[in-house]
Amino acid sequence: MHISLSLRLTLLFATASTTVILVLGYLIGAAVEEHFVEQDMEILGRKLDLTRKALGKVGSVQDLDAIPQVIDDALVGHGGLAIVVIAPDETVLFATSDVDFPHALFARPMSADATRPLVWKSARGIPFRGVTVEMVTGLPGAKPARVAVATDISHHEHFMMAFRRTLWSFVFFASLLTGFLGWLAVRSGLSPLRVMRQRAEGITAQGLDARLTVESVPVELAELALSLNRMLARLEDSFRRLSDFSSDLAHEFRTPVSNLLTQSQVMLSRPRSIEEYRDVLVSNVEEYERLSRMIADMLFIAKADDGRIVPAREPLDLARLVSGLVEAHRPVAEEKQVAVECSGIGWMNGDSLMIRRAVSNLLSNAIRHAPAGGRVEVAVRSSQASGVSIEVSNTGEMIPTEHLPRLFDRFFRADPSRSGEGGQSGLGLAIVKSIVEAHGGEVSVLSRSGSTTFCLRLGPR
Repeated sequence: MHISLSLRLTLLFATASTTVILVLGYLIGAAVEEHFVEQDMEILGRKLDLTRKALGKVGSVQDLDAIPQVIDDALVGHGGLAIVVIAPDETVLFATSDVDFPHALFARPMSADATRPLVWKSARGIPFRGVTVEMVTGLPGAKPARVAVATDISHHEHFMMAFRRTLWSFVFFASLLTGFLGWLAVRSGLSPLRVMRQRAEGITAQGLDARLTVESVPVELAELALSLNRMLARLEDSFRRLSDFSSDLAHEFRTPVSNLLTQSQVMLSRPRSIEEYRDVLVSNVEEYERLSRMIADMLFIAKADDGRIVPAREPLDLARLVSGLVEAHRPVAEEKQVAVECSGIGWMNGDSLMIRRAVSNLLSNAIRHAPAGGRVEVAVRSSQASGVSIEVSNTGEMIPTEHLPRLFDRFFRADPSRSGEGGQSGLGLAIVKSIVEAHGGEVSVLSRSGSTTFCLRLGPR
């Protein structure tokens, strides 16, 4: 069962407030009760003082006979008070009529300050609060007398019953009221969340440019709004790249598929010789190979985008690696009358196959765009500060500045007229970027008048 956040916060607020009110009510009730105890003890203490003075004046057994009259006079005008005096010889000198003092009152340990009262009910159900103390008489060598004094607390108990009834009724209704007010407060406090939800519901794949307003939400929700905005930005970028990629893919696949279809239809339009069929099949195989390379390249880039390309880490002698690639590309360069040279030394930990592929792509690209009589240079540079880098430069026309940021995009060509030139898929530089980033490095390009340089920074040595 899912409980809404509003209900959960309301219940928590109501529980907390009810607990506070209950504790406060208990403390108030205890304070009022203690106040009545102090009042009763003050009255009982005054009567005990009168009795103590009277017993202190007793000098003989005959003087004890006057004690009842003294105490009786002291009780005049004090209804509800009761007292019993037990002489040292255990005879009862005085006892208020119609009040039965419990045996427990006399059995308790007694102290002169009488600070521990006992509450009981008489046979008629009247509640009393009383204490017992020992008092020294003036009789030489006699044991102390015992005096018990009590007061009727019926009025106090009636008041406390009414007070508790009112108090707990107030607590009950206050709990309901605080719960309702808490619900209103929670509902009002969560209104920015509802606004965010409504804004989020209006965001679709066609409207990913919408953003949540951070300034209008509370500070506690600002981080959430920022996170959602960043997520929307990532989604917008992913959707845009996916849309561009789909469009480019359809455009790139259209040419080879159209060539295959056209050639097949032409060949089937009338009978052909075996040689003619063989020529068409050879041409089709070239198109299939181009499609196969393109699909393999796209799968590689897709894995790189998902972070599934994990390069191996092995020591690489970059000078040796680059030298081998230069020799492998030298025949193509000589055919185009392009000079190729390499220089520098450097070591790194990386995936040999991936680094070879990245450098090979750049070499092929540089040779392809260098003019006849031009020059291609591959330099390996190593420094303690910037780590290891590989620079591939070629002479030739300058690439327009506005095209440089997009050179590593999929299927992007600075010169659209060269689309598909040499069986290229247009994914070479995108693969280079994916390989370098998988190794924790970065790629950049600089084009000046007469030369273009691609730089692979591959991190520390």
